[in-house]
Amino acid sequence: MRNLNQFADVTTGVVFVHSAPVALCPHVEWALSSTLDARANLKWSAQEAGPGLQRATVDWVGPVGTGARLATALREWSALRFEITEHASEGVDGERFCFVPGLGLWRGSMSANGDVIIGEVQLRSLMESHADGMELAGALDAALGTAWDEALESFRMGGAGAEVTWLHQRVG
Repeated sequence: MRNLNQFADVTTGVVFVHSAPVALCPHVEWALSSTLDARANLKWSAQEAGPGLQRATVDWVGPVGTGARLATALREWSALRFEITEHASEGVDGERFCFVPGLGLWRGSMSANGDVIIGEVQLRSLMESHADGMELAGALDAALGTAWDEALESFRMGGAGAEVTWLHQRVG
């Protein structure tokens, strides 16, 4: 008989280190390796959006919830700019985490096509607590991570042609 567990055990995602000072690069690799229990040998390249900055992209495979663990590990360095996605899997929504110096960490649920999902309860709460249209628009922008997207956009473009590394964590 087939196991009827509705939740996925394993998922995939991507870590985008949009900018890291050169001195932090080995620390980022150590944090990724430690979190995923897999050696991270990233292919660092110059980040064109800022002098003295490096960037790297890592695709990962691991248990559901790994995206949050990776975000927790990387947010220790306030000079980093990063984005982490955890793809949707059976019974589990995807997630996206963004970190920008000065803004901190943002987390949002993500649909299979990459859209940020704002749930019904969260929407009702926002409408209830922000009667004014401008206040509501600002609260929706915050929930959608608009400030983080705007702050990261120039760094996202700075990585055209950069190599991608795969990291696999043993599951099960």
